[in-house]
Amino acid sequence: MLTATTTENAYDLALQNFDAAADAMGLDDDTRTMIKFPERVLTVSVPVRLDNGHIHRFEAYRVQHSSVRGPAKGGIRYHPQVTLDEVKALATWMTWKCAVVNIPFGGAKGGVTCDPKHLSQHELERITRRYTSAILPLIGPEQDIPAPDVYTNPQTMAWIMDTYSMTKGYSVPGVVTGKPLSLGGSLGRNEATGRGVFYTIQSACEHLHMPLRGATVVVQGFGNAGSIAAQLLEEAGAIIIAVSDSTGCVYNRKGLNIKELMHLKALTGKVEGFPESDPISPADMLALDCDILVPAALENTIHAGNAPLVRAKIVAEAANGPLTPAADRILESKGAFIIPDILCNAGGVTVSYFEWVQDESHLFWEAQDVYNRLERVMKTAFHDVFEIHLTRQLPMRIAANVLGIGRVAEAVKLRGIYP
Repeated sequence: MLTATTTENAYDLALQNFDAAADAMGLDDDTRTMIKFPERVLTVSVPVRLDNGHIHRFEAYRVQHSSVRGPAKGGIRYHPQVTLDEVKALATWMTWKCAVVNIPFGGAKGGVTCDPKHLSQHELERITRRYTSAILPLIGPEQDIPAPDVYTNPQTMAWIMDTYSMTKGYSVPGVVTGKPLSLGGSLGRNEATGRGVFYTIQSACEHLHMPLRGATVVVQGFGNAGSIAAQLLEEAGAIIIAVSDSTGCVYNRKGLNIKELMHLKALTGKVEGFPESDPISPADMLALDCDILVPAALENTIHAGNAPLVRAKIVAEAANGPLTPAADRILESKGAFIIPDILCNAGGVTVSYFEWVQDESHLFWEAQDVYNRLERVMKTAFHDVFEIHLTRQLPMRIAANVLGIGRVAEAVKLRGIYP
């Protein structure tokens, strides 16, 4: 890994964030008990015959945190560090994220503990189809709708859709989102997370009276979300001075050419060796004097050990849980403005919702319609969170959780799920 993560348990951190927000809003114990913990946790064994002829067993998970506001929704990741607690944390965050942007979904998440970098395309297909069969009782367009996440993509979703559809006897495009366009995918879905990050950064700059044109940006993690956010920020006049991926970091104080860097990444799979740039260590990259830092890698990458190095004015969490609570406190004490993950990276699930709506209604939208709707949703959500931040004098993370948890708590009470 490029930037070592801490050993803090992601699910423990998710529960800490919940408790901090619940305390701030004075949430009663009965409601906490109803909405804090996952509704369903499924662990499955995925035996797959590899290309060498031998069978290898992979551990895999699907967690549904909440269905109070609608079907469960959440990505599936393939990564060697996937654990049940990580998946539970991600499902929990997804519940609050859907509520923050006010879409009628609850949170879910899935994962297979594997290393896709050492698996062939045929092996990945067999893993995906076997995993889909194992979680079949939980998923469906009215129950739980998977989507891409770390090291999964539209092709992965196509395999899931096909495997599910075979059990029904007809095509069911609404069972997943993030599909290829030819199978009922939505225009704008691929860049949705990065575009949502961009819209929230725009909003933060407006509220902080900081011009985006000329602002310096560091992007930690040059995957889908990080690269799209960097591209849109550059188009808006920001200067991207450093980016990193799992292979290395590149730096140019005058600014990197993001379009060319994305081309190099597509060709070689890495940013390392980009012309007109200098290599830089992960620690030195975090310590760069910049206006905006975009952590877009994995969870817990900024922690008590390296947070004191960060000098950014705005930290926009494109990844899920990239800051530990200790890092939060350190950055807040330094005056950094944090755009929390459940707000900042909610563009992906928002356009997933748009895709699901289009699949279910059999009517598809133009790309600009998707962008306009996404911008309206993201900027409205930012305004709602910022209002709580200002009026209640709460950190942005707690304000976002107060908004999301409050909406789920209200739904529980209105449905009368408990007396």
